[in-house]
Amino acid sequence: MVLTVLAVYLALVLGLGVFGHRLFRGTGEDYFLASRSIGPFVLVMTLLGTNMTAYTLLGASGESYQRGIIVFALMGSSTALLVPFLIYYLGIRAWRLGQRHGHVTQVQLVRQRYGSDSLGLLLFSVVVALMLPYLLIGVKGAGDALTILTGGAGQGLPGWVGSLAVCAVTYVYVSYGGMRSTSWVNALQTTVFLLFGVVAYVAVMSEFGGVEAAMERLRAEQPAMASFGSGRFSALQMASFLLLPLCTGAFPHLYSHWLSARSAESFRLAIVAYPLLVAATWFPSVTLGAVGRLQFDPPLDGPVLVKLIVANTGEVVAGCLAAGVFAAIMSSLDSQILALGAMFTQDIVKHYGFHGTLREDRQVWFGRLFVLAFLAATFLCSLVASQSIFALGTWALTGFAGLLPMLAATLFWQRATAAGAAASILSAASLWTGFFLDSLDAAGPYSVGGTGLMPVAVIVPAAALALVAGSLVTRPASVRR
Repeated sequence: MVLTVLAVYLALVLGLGVFGHRLFRGTGEDYFLASRSIGPFVLVMTLLGTNMTAYTLLGASGESYQRGIIVFALMGSSTALLVPFLIYYLGIRAWRLGQRHGHVTQVQLVRQRYGSDSLGLLLFSVVVALMLPYLLIGVKGAGDALTILTGGAGQGLPGWVGSLAVCAVTYVYVSYGGMRSTSWVNALQTTVFLLFGVVAYVAVMSEFGGVEAAMERLRAEQPAMASFGSGRFSALQMASFLLLPLCTGAFPHLYSHWLSARSAESFRLAIVAYPLLVAATWFPSVTLGAVGRLQFDPPLDGPVLVKLIVANTGEVVAGCLAAGVFAAIMSSLDSQILALGAMFTQDIVKHYGFHGTLREDRQVWFGRLFVLAFLAATFLCSLVASQSIFALGTWALTGFAGLLPMLAATLFWQRATAAGAAASILSAASLWTGFFLDSLDAAGPYSVGGTGLMPVAVIVPAAALALVAGSLVTRPASVRR
């Protein structure tokens, strides 16, 4: 029954994606940005779906199983506040410049702003490198979830089946319909995982006598898991995690969705509704993860959220959860790979290989080929990835947060120079690499020098300082606005 429900859902997703192709205009801009025609409702749903990955559903619940409900304070609250701020200040500004100059990617914005090909190539390289662990979150999460839903390790389907399925389905509708199909499918999938998340939450909590009864039992049996002041995170760790949502301002896939908006007014609904939708996603995930300690003793093999559903509901609800998990994963994966395809086509093939003269239909085909190649590489990496979903996600978010100072300056600071931007990118990339390599030998959660300070709290200020210093010691080029 689980596989039946999941198969029906995947067929519906494919059908909607194929239907989006009926409006395809055959141009590169239509394929990558839906001809900048996305309205308010689809925009807010696709922005939420793109940002709410397996990191939120599976990673956050898994971390709260280990640490307690305090995990909500790590990122859930700051995400609800910071992301609308970034959409308002960066999203609308990026949209206006994109309309004026015909930008399709972040690299085009940076290259046009600073007049530097080498800077654009540097940004492309760093973004592609950071996207691999971020895509791994979804691909690995799909495999882990399907294994538990079909019987667990040794009995259920192997993880590679779920990983391959999510890659294949996503590739079909992205390659066939581009941004329009991606946005429509994301609106559907965001609705699905929000609704199914509520159903799963109510179903599991009812088995514990309701939310209040479950939390009272948690406070009685494991008080540290139910406390926001449990001491499981130091003050430095808490402050560091609050910086991670800054990464959303540097995501290439969110940038693509910003540019796809029909008008500046399309952003209003997203700014107002986003905090409520984030709370509706994070709160059930974190709460269920903590309550999982009442039923399962650590160590736990597999996502706690999935195990709770399997143990406390019937196969139909479990199948709906499977659909919800796959919806959350694909609603991020599709936008991510489409943005990468756009960057490869526009910023490498068209810019260097065809000097801006690449035919419209060829742009689409190059985008499809790069999407296929990158998805295949991600799938192969998922077969050997060993870090947890939460750990993978945290590292990916850290890297993108380090790019925000440069991108914010590109949009707003006229004194910023190409040298300053390059220094900012290189400082963020080098620090990220150093911290990541150092973390491979860490026995538990990694912090800088064991102080509790997360790498993001060092990388973001360092990138900002490098930007300012590099810009002030060099002469700015003429700025086109």
